[in-house]
Amino acid sequence: MDATLISIFTSIIIAASIRFAVKLLNWAWLRPKNLEKCLRNQGINGNPYKIFIGDMKELIRFMKETQPKSIKISDDMAPHISPYYYQSIHKFGENSFIWFGPSPRLNITDPELIKEILSKPDVFRKPVPDLGSIIVGGLLFLEGEKWAKHRKIVTPAFNLHKLKNTLVAIRMSCSSMMHKWESLVCSNERSWEIDIWPYLQDLSGDMISRTAFGSSHEEGTRIFQLQKEQVKLSLQIMQLSFIPGWRFFPTKANRRFKAISKEIHSLLKGIVSKREKAMERGETVRDDLLGLLMKSNLQEIQEHGNKNMGMSIGDVIEECKLFYFAGSETTSNLLVWTMVLLSQYQEWQARAREEVFQILGKEEPTSEGLNHLKIVTMILQEVLRLYTPAPLMVRTTTETVKLKNMTLPAGVQMSLLIGQLHHNPKIWGDDSKEFKPERFSQGISGGTYIPFSSGPRICIGQNFAMIEAKTALAMILQRFSFEFSSSYKHSPFPIITLQPQYGAPLILHKL
Repeated sequence: MDATLISIFTSIIIAASIRFAVKLLNWAWLRPKNLEKCLRNQGINGNPYKIFIGDMKELIRFMKETQPKSIKISDDMAPHISPYYYQSIHKFGENSFIWFGPSPRLNITDPELIKEILSKPDVFRKPVPDLGSIIVGGLLFLEGEKWAKHRKIVTPAFNLHKLKNTLVAIRMSCSSMMHKWESLVCSNERSWEIDIWPYLQDLSGDMISRTAFGSSHEEGTRIFQLQKEQVKLSLQIMQLSFIPGWRFFPTKANRRFKAISKEIHSLLKGIVSKREKAMERGETVRDDLLGLLMKSNLQEIQEHGNKNMGMSIGDVIEECKLFYFAGSETTSNLLVWTMVLLSQYQEWQARAREEVFQILGKEEPTSEGLNHLKIVTMILQEVLRLYTPAPLMVRTTTETVKLKNMTLPAGVQMSLLIGQLHHNPKIWGDDSKEFKPERFSQGISGGTYIPFSSGPRICIGQNFAMIEAKTALAMILQRFSFEFSSSYKHSPFPIITLQPQYGAPLILHKL
């Protein structure tokens, strides 16, 4: 009897092992080679597939070599911010691919193809990286009906009319930062050097904390700090993220990453639960982003008489994580590159300041006043073109699709190189690498400018980000002029978003 049980158990183990081996062989070799053959037969070229790692070793080497370097503001940024993709296109042409582990990724720079891919989110979906969905969550990684439900509930919170109510909180955050700047200088001095980058990061975190959670903004600031640490950890973990289940290995980085996730979830759960209980008691709910979201959610449930039509507390927490990451990262990056470029182009700094004083005087920005800041808006739009917060987006096919003259089987990934699109001289002219805000004097037109993505999944918070950036820039221009410090190094590089690697030391002059 014992021998029979041992025989059965052994057979099960052997069968399971064979099944696992077949799946591993298919994942690591057979499927990649079939995809490679399919792409090469259509004239799409790239390096030969290397089992398991693909191009990852070279990609990581290129990043490590390029990241520490600094460049001139007038230099072409494409070879710097996306070195391996740039090298691949230079070597194999626009119809080319790289290997992200065992998955081929097509390099997409054609504006029409990018527009088509972003217009069909059900066909071209985001490949869900475990780390990305944990850090950000919410709408960014949802698909299908759940995405549609969440989008409908979240949208009212970002209504332009309701966003006007966030101005008071935004101004408070900006005033707080500038008081810190002024406190760094003695009363008899009017100029001093300061690295503005950490202050702008803290500013964006404070703004999203106040506007999202109101009276709970101190807890919100802690969440912002934790997310910053999580992003740094993710860069270590992502180097081997193509290995299934890698983030579950008990490495030091993985353990800390998991601990941070638990703390963020706990903090957000406490904030959301307080609001939910207050609503149940019939108390007035603040019109911050969380309050508007929860009101919209309750209305959806009441209209349908079905709790399943709304979002759970867990869903609300995930959307709050997205508020934080998207709201803080975009604004801090937009502001730092704006101040850097206005330090280089002093004539545009002077024109923007003149407009601010002409429309606002020395008063704090109002919603109506912000709407009349045309030069400031043009400057911010040009900065978003040159220093796109997310210069690369990734999509994957869910089925066999026809894309122009290419037939792509399910599972092929695509790198949408937005940074290169925004610097393409065929689209923007021979001066495409120059800072020229006058490009946007007639507003935005066409589908070649997509700093906030495009199509049905265009960023829901783009108006909010522009309100934050215009308010902050206007208040800075009212109090300071600024120029480069001799220690400034121009080193934009994508660490999830496009950030300065050596800070942004500038000399501030108090007006």
